[in-house]
Amino acid sequence: MRDQHPLTLLLIGSGGREHALAWKLAQSPLCRRLLIAPGNPGTAAHGTNLSDLDVTDHAAVIAACRREGVDLVVVGPEAPLVAGLVDALAQAGIRAFGPNAAAAQLEGSKAFTKELCRDFAIPTAAFARFREVAPALAHLRAGRIPVVVKADGLAAGKGVVVAETLAQAEAAVESMLGGGLGAAGAEVVIEDCLVGEEASLFALCDGTNAVLLGTAQDHKRVHDGDKGPNTGGMGAYSPAPVLTPALEAEVMERIIRPTLDGMRARGTPFSGILYAGLMLTAEGPMLIEYNTRFGDPECEVLMPRLASDLVPLLVAATEGDLSGVVPEWRDEVALTVIMAAPGYPGAVAKGSEIRGLQAAEAAGALVFQAGTKRDGDRLIADGGRVLAVTALGHDVREAQGRAYAALDRIDWPEGFCRRDIGWRALARET
Repeated sequence: MRDQHPLTLLLIGSGGREHALAWKLAQSPLCRRLLIAPGNPGTAAHGTNLSDLDVTDHAAVIAACRREGVDLVVVGPEAPLVAGLVDALAQAGIRAFGPNAAAAQLEGSKAFTKELCRDFAIPTAAFARFREVAPALAHLRAGRIPVVVKADGLAAGKGVVVAETLAQAEAAVESMLGGGLGAAGAEVVIEDCLVGEEASLFALCDGTNAVLLGTAQDHKRVHDGDKGPNTGGMGAYSPAPVLTPALEAEVMERIIRPTLDGMRARGTPFSGILYAGLMLTAEGPMLIEYNTRFGDPECEVLMPRLASDLVPLLVAATEGDLSGVVPEWRDEVALTVIMAAPGYPGAVAKGSEIRGLQAAEAAGALVFQAGTKRDGDRLIADGGRVLAVTALGHDVREAQGRAYAALDRIDWPEGFCRRDIGWRALARET
C-alpha cells in the first residue's frame, strides 16, 4: 500500500452496514480521523457524524472533503454509487472506494447485468426485458411458472417478485410498469426461476483483479420459516458453509473473473466490492444478481470476522493493485439478527424508545444501529430495520445462542425479529 501514514476517512451512509464499517475502520492504526455522513447514533461512537451533510449534493461532499482534509472516501450504500458520487470525487482529485456510475450499473440496472452475462457466458437464468405491459404479459402467458419479475432499477430491496402463479406475475408486471416503483420500474426483467439454495460471495476488486472477501447467507423473508414478503434482510451468518472451497473457486473463476474481464473490455472497469447473489443449482452456481457494495446485513457479520486491517484493503483496491493482498479471517462464525419496527417491510411505526443496548453488549454481542435517532437522552426507532445484533461463536449454534441471548436483553417491546436465523447451517451441523 502506498499510504503508510494515517488517513482522514469519510464514510458515506447511515445504516447498519455503515455502523459496522465505522466500527471496523476506527480500529485501524491507519485511521487518523473518521467522519461519517450523515451517520447515525451508533456511528457517532466511532467517529464524527456530519449529520447535516447532504450526500446527494456532490458539490457539498467535495467541499466537506477539502475542508476536513479527507484522504479517502468510502461509499457505503448503492444509491450514491449509481448517482455518480465517485465520478464527481475523482474529477475533484479526491480518492474514493467504490465503482463509478458506469460500473455501478451492475447493481443499478438488472438488464445491464443480464446482457453482460449473456455476452460473456456468465451462468445466470434465461431472461427477457420489457418496457411495455402488453408484450410483457404475452411473454408471461407463453412461458413457465414460477417466474421472477424484477424492476430494472434500484428499489431498496423491494423490486423483485418471485411469482408462484401467473396472476402474481401479471400483477407484478402491471404494478412495476404502471409506476408502482417509480423510475426503478420503467423497465422490467422477467427471468426463469432458478431452483437451489441461495448464498452470497463478496469479492474485493481493483479493476483487473479480484480477491475473495468472505461469504454469507441472508434471510430475506420477514417471518420464521421463510414466510411472508421479501425484505432487505432479517439476519445473516458468515461464512456460508454451503459454499465449499471448491464452490468458492468455481464462482471466482466462472462468475467473478469473466465479469471483471467483461467490464474492462467494455471500457467500464469495476473497482470496489462485487457482491454476487448466487443460486446453487444442480447445474452449478448461477448468478442471481450483483450488488456493488457491502451487503446489509451481511456487512454486520463480515466485519466482525475480518482479522485484517480494512483500511489497507480498501486503499489497495482504490489504487488498482491488489497483488499480494490476502485477507485474514477469524475462525469463528458470526451471526446477526435484525430487529425491525412494526409494519416492516411496509409502512412502519416510528418513535418508540429503545433501551438496553449496553446490557446486550455486556452479554457479548455487537449491536449495530440502522434505523435509529436521538431524542435527547432517548434512543428512538426511526426506520424499518432498526438494530442488528451480532455475535461470534465456534459454530452457528453457539453464535446463534449468543445473539438471541443478547437480543433478549434489549428493552424494545415494539420491535420484532425472526427467531430462526441460521436454520440452514444448523441443519447441516446437526
